[in-house]
Amino acid sequence: MTSASPGPSRLTETVDALRTALAESTDLLGSTLGGTLDEAGAAEAAADGVPRAYLDFCRVLDGVSCGPSVQLFGLEEAEEHQFYCEPVVDSPLPLSPEKLYCVGMIQEAPVYLDRADGGVLGAPEAGPDWVDAERLERLAPGIEAFFLERLADPAEYRRLALVDDELVEYDDWLKLLRRAGLSG
Repeated sequence: MTSASPGPSRLTETVDALRTALAESTDLLGSTLGGTLDEAGAAEAAADGVPRAYLDFCRVLDGVSCGPSVQLFGLEEAEEHQFYCEPVVDSPLPLSPEKLYCVGMIQEAPVYLDRADGGVLGAPEAGPDWVDAERLERLAPGIEAFFLERLADPAEYRRLALVDDELVEYDDWLKLLRRAGLSG
């Protein structure tokens, strides 16, 4: 008896649709989709303590810039931003490199992967004053869910990116989502 291999995941299908739409959209300058992380790079990063959930995501999409205010880092860029996990004097946030891994930015505020449960945390409403936030908000149960339910969902992306009604038609990420057939 042969076992059927599972079909492509929702993440893979979404990223493939976005890549196809981006390749056909030479007018979109504000959105960038990273490549994929190879197994050797993933193994090396895992040995260095990078969370497995993040590496699994990077095997499908190694970073995405949705525009100037919202991005998920590729592995190389993430490694350069781990200083955001260090405790900050007088900040009420429970920052710790042992507990958090910085995976992106929203409105100049870091986005973290919780090493314990894989949840995505941040204080995007605080923007550049994120260190003064009272707590980190749970943005999604995992990085794949964060991408699919928050960044690849036009309404949620608009909220996170603070895209007001007058700017909707000019936002390249929203155009890309529409062209990829992802406009809710």
